[in-house]
Amino acid sequence: MNTPLSLVVLISGNGSNLQALLDAIADGRMQARIAAVISNRPDAFGLERAKAAGIATAVLDHKAYTDRDSYDAALAALIADYRPDLVILAGFMRILTPALIQRFAGRMLNIHPSLLPKYPGLHTHRRALEAGEAEHGCTIHTVTAELDGGPILAQASCPIETGDDEASLAAKVRVLEHRLYPEVIQGFAEGRFPL
Repeated sequence: MNTPLSLVVLISGNGSNLQALLDAIADGRMQARIAAVISNRPDAFGLERAKAAGIATAVLDHKAYTDRDSYDAALAALIADYRPDLVILAGFMRILTPALIQRFAGRMLNIHPSLLPKYPGLHTHRRALEAGEAEHGCTIHTVTAELDGGPILAQASCPIETGDDEASLAAKVRVLEHRLYPEVIQGFAEGRFPL
């Protein structure tokens, strides 16, 4: 692909996966450019990461909207303004409406901290530990109307070791996430995943 993929990244918090994408672009592992970073929380530290990298940022605070449909309509319009090839969910803690998902169908990716279909939703590390799993990891999938249920594009796993707790397991999975997300996006850039 001659021109880098254009990305819009949606965040709600720290933005560690956003930083992994910025690093992958900077060192040439990912042929993409981030057109904008959008957050639903004005205090998200990921906005500072984006600003430090010279990337446009926008805050669309969900608390300013009376319902999910009106918020997602505004969010869809804002995303569309940047004409992204891919919409990247990187810790965006909102359940999206079917209308928003349909608008970017096949072009919206999410990273989830479990080996889906196991443990969709929240508290994945605790649930994996409580179930006595031997391994845990992360999944990148295409977003569909089913929560954490879209087609799986890639997974990475690590062993759960004696003495692991939620914090240590989360740290191990985060390392996997930071490697895998740029790899998958680069796969789109190289045409290994169809757009």
